[in-house]
Amino acid sequence: MAELFKAKVRKVGDSLGFLIPKEIADKESIKEGEEVEVGILKRRKLDALLKKLMGSAKGAGPFERDREDRLDREGY
Repeated sequence: MAELFKAKVRKVGDSLGFLIPKEIADKESIKEGEEVEVGILKRRKLDALLKKLMGSAKGAGPFERDREDRLDREGY
């Protein structure tokens, strides 16, 4: 499974780039010249999405089970 890591974007010629930490490159067996797929997850967009999703839970109290019989089901 791919591992998330933080990287600072740098100017490389007319493009932008970032470095993959050695520990992650070793763990994922990434070699020089190998083609990899990269997903971009900008922190501020993630924060905004989480705030939007969690907005409906504002002011909600702690979770309490309303039916104890559901605890006895296998696998739960």
